[in-house]
Amino acid sequence: MSSTTAATAVSPAERTGARTDEAAALIGGARERIDTLDDRIIGLVQERMAVSAVIQEARITSGGRRVNLSRETAVLGHYRDALGKPGTALAMTLLELCRGRV
Repeated sequence: MSSTTAATAVSPAERTGARTDEAAALIGGARERIDTLDDRIIGLVQERMAVSAVIQEARITSGGRRVNLSRETAVLGHYRDALGKPGTALAMTLLELCRGRV
């Protein structure tokens, strides 16, 4: 290892912001779990988008509107009830993603 590499090497504790190697190991493992959860969440959002597209197509084909505002209001309420005020923002983002191109 060159002196430049040794000088720029960062310990696990420094990389995680932890004060001890034990805490750094715990944080590293938890971050790996979060990364796995994020991948699953992204997959579920993509699945939700696909299902929403099927619903929208059926609604439009039958002469209905692309968006059902009463349904969106129910979704917003569900997320708000489960997650509080930030849940509303999350639901709005999901609804926006699932509407597709308007």
